[in-house]
Amino acid sequence: MNKLNTLCVAVFVGLLAVIVGLCAFTLSWNLWAHWGGPMPGVHVILWPANMSLVYVWHPLFTEEINFWPKLMLMMLGQFIFVSGVAAALLSLVKRVMIEPQNDH
Repeated sequence: MNKLNTLCVAVFVGLLAVIVGLCAFTLSWNLWAHWGGPMPGVHVILWPANMSLVYVWHPLFTEEINFWPKLMLMMLGQFIFVSGVAAALLSLVKRVMIEPQNDH
């Protein structure tokens, strides 16, 4: 049951990261002229997506790809990275917090 809860929370956090990432990307894209460049903080919010483009998708797709497939690959990378980190952290917290209490 604990693994199911960890998986559900990790997927929820990953989906939340994708929603926030899409909102930040959309605002940055549409307000580019207003900001005079990318929206402040968008690189921090989309760091997992950008790292997936650089280290995973770029070596696989060496040619330039269109906007929508690239955005979908970015959001897939955002989801996988954030979900994986959330699952690892939740597992670590459960192991540290719950197991010592069961020893008594």
